[in-house]
Amino acid sequence: SFTELFEKKNYELRIAGGAVRDLLSGIKPEDVDFATTATPAEMKEMFTSAGVRLINNKGEKHGTITARLHEQNFEITTLRIDVVTDGRHAEVEFTTDWEKDAKRRDLTVNSMFLGLDGMLYDFFNGYEDLKNKKIRFVGQASERIQEDYLRILRYFRFYGRIAEKPGDHESSTLQAIKENAKGLAGISGERIWVELKKILLGNHVNHLVRLIYELDVAQYIGLPLNGNLEEFDRVAKNVQNLCPKPMTVLTSLLKTKDDILNLDLRLKISKEEKNHGLFLVKHRQDLTKAVGPEPLKPYQDFIMDSREANTNSRICELLKYQGEEDLLREMQQWTIPSFPVSGHDLRKMGVSSGKEIGTALQQLREEWKKSGYHMDKEELLSCLKKL
Repeated sequence: SFTELFEKKNYELRIAGGAVRDLLSGIKPEDVDFATTATPAEMKEMFTSAGVRLINNKGEKHGTITARLHEQNFEITTLRIDVVTDGRHAEVEFTTDWEKDAKRRDLTVNSMFLGLDGMLYDFFNGYEDLKNKKIRFVGQASERIQEDYLRILRYFRFYGRIAEKPGDHESSTLQAIKENAKGLAGISGERIWVELKKILLGNHVNHLVRLIYELDVAQYIGLPLNGNLEEFDRVAKNVQNLCPKPMTVLTSLLKTKDDILNLDLRLKISKEEKNHGLFLVKHRQDLTKAVGPEPLKPYQDFIMDSREANTNSRICELLKYQGEEDLLREMQQWTIPSFPVSGHDLRKMGVSSGKEIGTALQQLREEWKKSGYHMDKEELLSCLKKL
């Protein structure tokens, strides 16, 4: 295995960062990153002479080499110190000092290393914090944030993932976030959106979004200054166990179509996400369940009239937004019925001109819709005789 290669050369190799945090929390890590004292050049030399395939990636100047082994990619990064940072990217120099590498990581729970023998290297009390579900920056919060302003959002994201209850922050951390919030103006929308989506689907989301407003972060990440926090609280509760899309949760903050367009300008959300947001803003109030025995009918009619492929999933997200859990389950089981009559049927009945066929089909479609899509071909055709 590739770990033996490192041992042979006396390079130290340890599991780093998020994977250590997950392993200690009893979660299977999505991907395992390694850190080593070997430089990229030494790693390349070692892997090439052992016949291990290297994947060409752009990480090398930051010290990352990706090796392909047993159908898996392994990312191995040389220990490093950031020399110059501009709040977006850093220039690095390599080191063999594990503590110095840990010191430039963002949060204590992400700054630990795990030896392959199971030995934990934890310079900043990360394990203690993880056990106590505390989210803290390594060292001085403001220094860490100024190295990369995106860390403000990472703080919120991990808070939503690890902290047990809302409101458990150190006041000095919140102060540092508030003082540095405008640094987020220089971070690309794509990077911000990746973090924001994870915050929206994590725990304590109402609390965290309120903080984003209180600490003056909102305006720098494309959110409207007068976000609708009451609606947000309501919808966040509605969707709690319904696996909503991030945009479904976020749209509750946004009052108008323009709010969505501004969000898109700043975050470069996908076309699908943008259209989904516009759909919710347009229909969240006027498309609601019917009183009476067929509450789903307005939604079903909407789908049948729209004839677009993704309307069904949009309506399901709208039901989540509205907190209609039972209707959502019904809707997910509903298959879109297909209209049983064709122009061919009408020709057989002696309707000949294309124009007449078009009109007749339209009228029958209306009758079919009124019947809740239950009428079959015979019933509809006998209806035609009366029309």
